[in-house]
Amino acid sequence: MTITCPECGAEFQLDSIEVGEIIQCPECGVELEVLETDPVKLALAPDEEEDWGE
Repeated sequence: MTITCPECGAEFQLDSIEVGEIIQCPECGVELEVLETDPVKLALAPDEEEDWGE
């Protein structure tokens, strides 16, 4: 399937993806979260926050 990066517009191929999966754009390196698979909807992945043992 062809994926289009919402950040840089690059198109790249992936065999399969799942909702909630984090993928990385091979062009700009941004991390993207898969929100939907049919049709494919991507968003910038949220930054991981420190746990600090809580």
